[in-house]
Amino acid sequence: MADKAAPDSTRRSERSRRAIFDAALALVGEVGYDKLTIEGIASRAGVGKQTIYRWWPSKAAVLLDAFTAGVDDYSAQGLPDTGDLAADLKSVLHATVDEFNDPAFQAPYRALAAAGANDEELSRTFVARLMEPGTRVYVDRLRAAQEAGELAEGVDLRIATEMMLSPFSQRWLMRAGELTYDFVDTLVDQVLHGLRPRG
Repeated sequence: MADKAAPDSTRRSERSRRAIFDAALALVGEVGYDKLTIEGIASRAGVGKQTIYRWWPSKAAVLLDAFTAGVDDYSAQGLPDTGDLAADLKSVLHATVDEFNDPAFQAPYRALAAAGANDEELSRTFVARLMEPGTRVYVDRLRAAQEAGELAEGVDLRIATEMMLSPFSQRWLMRAGELTYDFVDTLVDQVLHGLRPRG
């Protein structure tokens, strides 16, 4: 009788990790962050809660890992560079509008933002893992435009990036207005107007 292959613990661990991520993201949308528990995540994922505690110290840590799981792929890909800076920025921000208006995205992001307001370590980790890589790809795209002469030489590219992303985030986080394509198109046009070379 042929020997059975030994179970692949790496594959099993990855399946459990994926199930835990899916459970955390689904549950935070259903019950909210305050009612989200390790026990609830474990039950939904079909794992023991000790499995979760072996990998993460808290529900915030689980949710943060689940929410930022694809960030490395996004950072490596970068922003498109067609030679038309305004069009590239608008294209990416249109996709971001769709993402931020998706309830499946909103629930974990708002939960982490709210939790981070009272947890400095969580906030710093959230910024480092999610916001900083996102900011960096915009800075890189603006740098390419600056080198091509599309932006003034003295422009601080980090601040220029924040001039676009901060009003977007503020409008969404505070529900100060609708996130629409028209809004981001106007935002990009006005920011770039101030960054273009003079004369």
